Amino acid sequence: MGSQGATNRVTRADEEEAPRAPRALIVDDAEGMRAYLAALFEARGFGVDTCDDGGRALSLLENGADPDVILLDVMMPGTDGLAALARIRETWPEVPVLMVSVVGKASTIVQAMQLGAADYLTKPFEESELDAALDRLGLHSSSFGRSRGARSGVTDPTKTVWVSSAMREIRSVIEQIGDTDVTVLILGESGAGKEIVAREVHAVSNRVKGPFVKVNCAALPADLLESELFGYEKGAFTGAHGRKQGKFELAHGGTIFLDEIGEMCPSLQAKLLQVLQDSEFTRLGGNREVHVDVRVVCATNRSLVEMVAAGDFREDLYFRLNVVAIDIPPLRERREEIPLFVETFVARYSKLYERSNTGLSQRMIEAMNVYDFPGNVRELENMIKRMVVLESEESVLAELSRPRANRAERRAELDAMLEEIEETAGETPLREVGRRFAQEVEREAIEHMLNLTGWNRKQAASRLGISYKTLLQKIRTCAVEVGG
Repeated sequence: MGSQGATNRVTRADEEEAPRAPRALIVDDAEGMRAYLAALFEARGFGVDTCDDGGRALSLLENGADPDVILLDVMMPGTDGLAALARIRETWPEVPVLMVSVVGKASTIVQAMQLGAADYLTKPFEESELDAALDRLGLHSSSFGRSRGARSGVTDPTKTVWVSSAMREIRSVIEQIGDTDVTVLILGESGAGKEIVAREVHAVSNRVKGPFVKVNCAALPADLLESELFGYEKGAFTGAHGRKQGKFELAHGGTIFLDEIGEMCPSLQAKLLQVLQDSEFTRLGGNREVHVDVRVVCATNRSLVEMVAAGDFREDLYFRLNVVAIDIPPLRERREEIPLFVETFVARYSKLYERSNTGLSQRMIEAMNVYDFPGNVRELENMIKRMVVLESEESVLAELSRPRANRAERRAELDAMLEEIEETAGETPLREVGRRFAQEVEREAIEHMLNLTGWNRKQAASRLGISYKTLLQKIRTCAVEVGG
């Protein structure tokens, strides 16, 4: 009830008078990153102050800076992010702090959360992740983006996605269930638009005035995910100096979106099932039942049916989640959307990076018309962003025109390798056999992830669970063709 009431009060205030623009304090020692983050916040209607280390941030706060949110890098010379965070939480506890870092170590994330960080983003992060984090803080960045787009004539991509017949059918299903609280399971490939569909489920529901809270179940280790979802009591673990509400409590009166639900460990699956059945749970270290009124929307790019058969996902939870299933087709099956997405993304990033909007060449349009977009809308957006920033189509054209082996061809290559090994049995050491097969499979996995991330090697390395240096080494040893 408290969360719902607070949201309503903010909404009424917005209707009665135009509030002051929110302010952000960005603290990062890399000048280019500060400029990029400042541009992101300014594009969302924020006033921005920046500085390059934790000590200067503390001085700004002591001298009267009054930010609505602080974006704080972890690793900086002088006063680092964690030390600055501890001081901020002690002296200015009302100011939410978003920690950002290229370090995705569980221990670092746990330490930041225990010190009182409101959220933790791993560089490089998607803009949608920043928007979701700001929304959870009640700063509603997505609404700034929509009104800004309307004023500038830039098409909102959340509208563009509904132009194809397949997506209009999905929209019709969403509207049919808008006045219900049934759980929704969203299926589809990575980058196809599952979060947009989840947000639309919330937007057309009778919970639209309540919060929309997103949790990426693949982004956090199991122990941290449990405290993130359900909160904890004082003394629950070392560093738990006070009670913290979990995401389910923050979503009270609204919708919680559990992305990558297939990555949730069995023990948490059991606790989620209890919430779905009884609308109650206990915080970590607590014994009092907490009641919540929350609609649950989940998404995955994995086959939960296969996971159930393999014993990796609870069958009873699957049936609880699969009340209404929405299967999003990949972008290659919604090609009528591509021209509008291109127009939207070119306009957005031309404005954001202050580049001239020259559109795409006929050669690029023809190349996109025959490309399958294995990374779907996210891959298309990354391609457009790269072309706008570099003011050149060449690297993307080279990537689109490079022949790629399909799965059948790759399978034939592996079968041929197996036949060769059978014919020369005993001549090739078993260790060499394993090395050759592992290298071939690794090559396919690396190429697939690079495509999904628009050839962002740092992001690909993070999602593959390896270091950036290791990825570069494997690109060489596995003969991965460099595409961007």
